[in-house]
Amino acid sequence: MTKQMSAVSLLEELNLGHKVQLIDVREPEEFSDWYIPSSINLPLGTLAGNLEEIDRTEPVVLVCLSGGRADRAASILAAEGFDTAVLSGGMGSWSAVADEVETKFGPFSLVQVRRRGKGCLSYVVAVEGSAVVIDASLDSDRYVAIARRLGAKIVAVTDTHLHADHISGTRRLAQISGAKLMLSPDDAFEFPFTELSHKDQIELGGGQHLGVSVIPTPGHTTGSTVFTLGESAVITGDTLFLDSVGRPDLAEKAEEFAHSLYHSLHEQLFSLSDEIMVLPGHYSAATELEAGVLVSDSLGSLRARLAPLTMEEPEFVTWAVAQASPRPPSYVAIIEANRFDSNLSLNELARLEIGPNRCAVA
Repeated sequence: MTKQMSAVSLLEELNLGHKVQLIDVREPEEFSDWYIPSSINLPLGTLAGNLEEIDRTEPVVLVCLSGGRADRAASILAAEGFDTAVLSGGMGSWSAVADEVETKFGPFSLVQVRRRGKGCLSYVVAVEGSAVVIDASLDSDRYVAIARRLGAKIVAVTDTHLHADHISGTRRLAQISGAKLMLSPDDAFEFPFTELSHKDQIELGGGQHLGVSVIPTPGHTTGSTVFTLGESAVITGDTLFLDSVGRPDLAEKAEEFAHSLYHSLHEQLFSLSDEIMVLPGHYSAATELEAGVLVSDSLGSLRARLAPLTMEEPEFVTWAVAQASPRPPSYVAIIEANRFDSNLSLNELARLEIGPNRCAVA
């Protein structure tokens, strides 16, 4: 029987810096769209003729979408004497696996949860026994456990925007934890919640608060929201990433939303200190992750090195509109699941979001 490696075990190996020979046997167009960093693409149909590409002295972990092709590839390699294992559940399981980075910003304890297969980032912010969770995924138990570890009770849960590329776990987490569900009314949510308004504050323990700024930014939402931890950090959702900005074309109003995004960046975010640390909602395959190191950068650094942030408005709009790319997989179904009280099971919801995130301007 073919050995199996779980996505959790693979992530542990990668975080420990262990060499893992990952062979992805999907077709090139599948691989180029979404892959595990450091993996090599050798499609199943041509695998037997390309064995010289594989190091016989190192164990091999085979990857496909769900495991079937990897199982067949394992049989081919085993017959040739290779030591092989199959990533259990394939890219579907990799889509859900996550690790955590914990740090402090002044009085705030912050945990960044990094979904390695989706490039999605979520946050737990805690101070003096109370916590807020931002952009939770479906793994509610993880956030409850993090809050418990921080000695805090979850008092509020929120999303930075109506997500288009992955399923929000915010409503489920609110139900499980008894926390207040807080969202911008400018997005088209069709269920009860407490409205967040511009310049609101979410009260935490010890007289501390999470600053709120509701700004109409990326194209698939008009209610995008950023959250500030004093003057130390800003959680930017899909407004600003470490290598790009939120895409303005998803709502098919690319030019209108590109103008809005420009003004939101320059009039809202750029009013903050250059020293403030930007904590985005996603990261791309180009971002090199290190175990225990936040995905973050200072606002000043981003303004200096990202070309779009140096453009005047006409140039920025022209550039942003020209960068239109395919929508995230299952875009419409994900939007609907996040807008309404979905009747889908957790497994059905998880299957909807399998695939890459595409919420940044390339």
